[in-house]
Amino acid sequence: MFDFFLIFCAVFISISSQYHPLSQQYIAWINRNQTNWKAGRNFNVAEWSKVKNMASGAWKSPTTIQPFNRQNSILKANILEHFDARRKWSKCQSINHIWDQSHCGSCWAVSAASTMSDRICIHSNQTLQYYVSPEDLLSCCWECGKGCLGGGIPRAWWYWETYGIVVDKCRPYSLPPCEHHLNNVESRPHCDDLRLKTPRCLRKCYNSSLDYQNSLTYGGRVQQFTSEEEIQLEIMQNGPVEGAIDIFDDFFNYKSGVYIRTSGKYIGGHAIKILGWGIENKIKYWLCSNSWNSDWGDGGYFRILRGQNHCGVEDQVFASLPKI
Repeated sequence: MFDFFLIFCAVFISISSQYHPLSQQYIAWINRNQTNWKAGRNFNVAEWSKVKNMASGAWKSPTTIQPFNRQNSILKANILEHFDARRKWSKCQSINHIWDQSHCGSCWAVSAASTMSDRICIHSNQTLQYYVSPEDLLSCCWECGKGCLGGGIPRAWWYWETYGIVVDKCRPYSLPPCEHHLNNVESRPHCDDLRLKTPRCLRKCYNSSLDYQNSLTYGGRVQQFTSEEEIQLEIMQNGPVEGAIDIFDDFFNYKSGVYIRTSGKYIGGHAIKILGWGIENKIKYWLCSNSWNSDWGDGGYFRILRGQNHCGVEDQVFASLPKI
């Protein structure tokens, strides 16, 4: 029986590989062959080569960080069935903000800065509405990786603790959103027209009225959370966390529902923010935000199977507390 299942899966995946990953035929195939999530057009077929780079920015690298374990059965017994950080900390604007990383493999920096921003707000009793600068992290953390070519999540949090990262008002994200979603938004340049490089590291604010040193924010010691319950407890107590998933080519077409991959074509590692969880049609899921603008997926968000380390979603989960 198990052998039959493996053969069935192999045939299932081989049939899907006949279609272009962004084609309407592939989208229709996904929707015909499963009902957990709905696929739809998010990108133009012509954007494929650049879109792949957007989904390959999170590197898996060895870490000496010890997994965090609360060893508290009472706390674990109080884990809610559904949780959404946007509702728990409704005054924190950053939690609701969906970034557009542009055609740069900066997901590792964008998702880290987004999560850091949330935690500053949460741990200031929702009074500090700072956006930590993804560009400062992307361009200045040489230990993290190679900027737009990718980087490591734990190193981003180590950098925040060691050197600090300025707020976005000091160094705003200079890589422009571009029109890769088919909406023909005239205010955005076409993605084909962009030739993006990692921004230069500048230890000064673009706004001359701001001081770089006074604009720095800092975090505490980075922690890794490796179990479903530890991730849930950390989010409930301290706010969203940064994670990463293995991207397969069907994910680009996600629109709604609980994502369970149908493809065997691996693209790369992609950093995301995890901000909640729930259950839909008896399927447990994580609620996550992406950084491909709000017209991708479900308003910029997606849900993915929880508790089975699906696509590695529970492998690389990191965060720390801000120093306020």
